[in-house]
Amino acid sequence: LGLPDVDIQKVVTRYPLIFSSSRDNSLNPHVQWLSDLGMDDSQMAHMIVTCPAFFGNSMDNKCKPMAQHLRDLGLADSQIVRVIARYPALLGMSLQRLVHRMSVLEAKGPLTERSVGKMRLTDAQFAARFERLAE
Repeated sequence: LGLPDVDIQKVVTRYPLIFSSSRDNSLNPHVQWLSDLGMDDSQMAHMIVTCPAFFGNSMDNKCKPMAQHLRDLGLADSQIVRVIARYPALLGMSLQRLVHRMSVLEAKGPLTERSVGKMRLTDAQFAARFERLAE
């Protein structure tokens, strides 16, 4: 992806386990999955720098099921890419937590990229925001 040295330093500082990740078994499949979703190199670079722990996520147990759940809710791959690029930490969220929060958001109206972005709020922020909206 051609990350500059300063960004490589950020990745290593934020996720030192990157050194123990296999290029063929972890790094390349994760980058390929993002590419297959339609993420461009600049979006990938931003995501990797801001949330390098993504490489520690299981593709089969976390990333793919989460993307499929978002598809099942009506988001197209292009929307999923924009959401992940803006809020990469969502990929670290448990599927159970995602499903719960999605059901809360769906009760408020149709899901949009913006509403999905609210998933990144802390539990306290999420509860406070949606309790306040219910009043």
